[in-house]
Amino acid sequence: MRIYTRTGDQGETSLRGGRRVRKSLLRVEAYGALDELSACLGIAAAALSDPETADLLTQVQRDLFALSARIADGEKDEPPVDGKLAFPETRVSTLERAIDLAEATLPPLKTFILQGGCEAGARLHFARTVCRRAERRLVALAEQEAIAPVFLAYLNRLSDLLFVLARLANHRAGHSEVLW
Repeated sequence: MRIYTRTGDQGETSLRGGRRVRKSLLRVEAYGALDELSACLGIAAAALSDPETADLLTQVQRDLFALSARIADGEKDEPPVDGKLAFPETRVSTLERAIDLAEATLPPLKTFILQGGCEAGARLHFARTVCRRAERRLVALAEQEAIAPVFLAYLNRLSDLLFVLARLANHRAGHSEVLW
């Protein structure tokens, strides 16, 4: 199988299920933003010296693949999903537990901070901003059609997690936070 198909040369792509749509469609924009976020997480994980956090980011990438696949499914009445495409509420609570664990080791934050710090911290801060963009695209799609509430909750919590992980990476590297 070749990587190029030429089927998108006129500005169209296929959704899961085979339906052809314009690449400018909000649904395509939404799952494209999720793909960009996953790539940012891969870049951030490459800069981490903490294998546990890198493993967490890999799991998040798997979650984002499942979420992207669900968004790329153009069927309005999709059947119940299981296996790799399942997206239970427990995915959100897993992120919340990771946030709580990371925050327990950090000094309390009483003001805004500027993004940056060590390489891993800066990459995690950047990934958070990409996550927020993906969330905005998904919210816009949800204004047009039904989107599972867990998808929006997941992205909202993920941006919180990425913020806390950026702080944690900087804390572990000895980088002081720059207050605004």
